[in-house]
Parts: sequence; C-alpha cells; structure tokens
Amino acid sequence: MTEKQPYSLMFGREPKQMISRIEQKNTILNSFRDDAAQAYIITGVRGSGKTVLMTDVSKYLQNEGWEVVELNPERDMLQSLASKLNSKKNLANIFKKLKLDLTFFNIGEEVAGSTVVTDIEIALGEMLEALKKRDKKLLITIDEAVSSNSMKIFVNTFQILARQDLPVYLIMTGLYENIYELQNEKTLTFLYRAPKIELAPLNINTIKENYKKNLDVTDEEALNMAALTKGYAFAFQVLGYFTWEQKGLTTEVYNIYRQYLEDYAYEKIWSALSVNDKKVAYGIAKTPSGKIRTIRDFLGIDNNSFNPYRKRLINKGIIDGQMYGYVKFTLPLFDDFVIGKYTVENLSPTITSHP
Repeated sequence: MTEKQPYSLMFGREPKQMISRIEQKNTILNSFRDDAAQAYIITGVRGSGKTVLMTDVSKYLQNEGWEVVELNPERDMLQSLASKLNSKKNLANIFKKLKLDLTFFNIGEEVAGSTVVTDIEIALGEMLEALKKRDKKLLITIDEAVSSNSMKIFVNTFQILARQDLPVYLIMTGLYENIYELQNEKTLTFLYRAPKIELAPLNINTIKENYKKNLDVTDEEALNMAALTKGYAFAFQVLGYFTWEQKGLTTEVYNIYRQYLEDYAYEKIWSALSVNDKKVAYGIAKTPSGKIRTIRDFLGIDNNSFNPYRKRLINKGIIDGQMYGYVKFTLPLFDDFVIGKYTVENLSPTITSHP
C-alpha cells in the first residue's frame, strides 16, 4: 500500500491515480494536429471523467507549445478570451507590436497613436492572425457547457474565426441534455457537426491492476473491487480512497462507498431525470435480467413507447443497450438506489407521455 492517499474524491480535478483514456485522447490530439477537426465535444454522465480527459489533452498540447485558455461559460466569454490572451506573458510582445487598444473592454492600457477597438471579434481576429504568423496554435477549453446566451455568442464567433483559417481549437465538456440543447440551436450548425466523444466505462482489468499496485489487496480482491465499480470513473476513485483509508475492503468501506456515490453523484443524476425517465429506470431496476420485453411488461407499455426513454437513458450514460433486446445500468449499485428513491417519491407506475 502506498504511503500517501493515491485517490481523490474531488470532481473535476485531475487525480493522482488516473486511468488515461488513451484511445480518446489520441483521437483528439491527432485530429487537431492534422487539422481534421477544430472542435471536440466530450459528453458523459456526471463523474465519468469528462474534465479529466479534457485536462489531459490540454496539458499534452501545452507541452507541445500550444497556448491554452480555459473559459468560464457563465461570463462574457469573448471578452474573457481576449483578456486572458492579452495577459499571457509569453504573448505580451507579440500583441504589443499590434498596437491594439482594448481599453474599451477594460483590457490592458491605452495605446498612444492607436484607435480604440470597439469590436471584440475584430480584436480576437487580429490576435489570432498574429499567432498564426508565428506558427502558434490556441486551444480553448470549456468545462460543463450550457446553452446560455454567452455560449451561443461565443460559438458563433468561434465558427467565424475557424472559417477564416485561424489557428483556434476548442474542447468542451457537458452533460448530454446540455450539449443536445446547444447543438440544436439553428445558428450553431458548426457545433452540430463537431465530433463528439461519449465516455464509456473504464477498463475493468486496468482498474484491477491499479488497485493491486496501490492497495494491500490480493489479485482476486482487486478484481472484485474493479467489478464493483463497473468502470465508473468516480466510483473507481471513491472505492480506492476509502479502501486505502480503512486499509482494506471492509463492510464499513462498502457502506460508505454506496452512500458516497448516492449523495455526491446519483442524487444529482436522478434529479435531472423526467418523471417518465424515472419510471422506466424503476422498471429496469426491478428486472434483474435486463430483458426489454420483461421491462415493458412490467411497465405496461409497448416497444414504441419504451424506445424513446431507452434512447434518452443511453444518451445520458445511465444505461447500456449494446446487447440486443437487453439493457443494464452502467452505474454501480444504481438499481438499489433507483428502487429506494422511487419508493420514497411514490411515483405512479403509469407512463403518461413521450419525452
């Protein structure tokens, strides 16, 4: 067992023990390097490792000499981008030669002999042209994107900059429903065409080897622990964290593990589901075989009524429908959680309408 806690309970922060998604990372890196794509969207259920993958890619490109800027989707993103670029020490001399006066946006200082720039798109275009002349590339990262007015304005401007063949690239993460809403904006056709990576569970054998390396457990115990996570990235960290704290996988660790998943991940996932989504999830939880026909019989609905919810839950990353005629939860211990929540909320078993 390692001397220092190797696992983390923090969402969004790159953990000490990280199982890299090598295939997905290389897909993004190679596409950006070859200019096969200028934007990628990473989606997945809460706690699936979206931010970790984005951070991994951005660090890799930063080491290759790329400029990286992270934007907050709740702020004025264009002004924030110009401000962050202007404040980078290694770019200061480049932008100084442009004599861009950005004081209209409260950025930088007044430039003698220059006209104040009052259009942020023009300012960003000139800044990126300067980077292009010096063979520099800019990666913009946005975590947990939402369909806000600021985001729509930013994406429209990004489309313009990309069409001008400027060296600007984008990675954004988000929950399925937020990305879906954003992509379906009529003016944001660029985002609709952008390649999307939907995060699948982590490799069970890789988790097993990680637990063997960092925890005082046998090969069999490590495999059982890995199976208990179902490859869910947050569960991998939580189970490892408390097993390390308690110096072994005890009943107490198991109970804490279950409670932590429910309190910090599943409650939020459940609250984002529609009433009918919850009813279908309950039908799945009450059908151990996962057979769709049995689930439909339990819910009293036909295939046409069931399929929209099946698709929604798959897109949200909550269920896996790869085996024909069957579905199963991707999240560990989620079936028990669903049954408990459904009972407490006392929902009617009737599916009233389509999503």
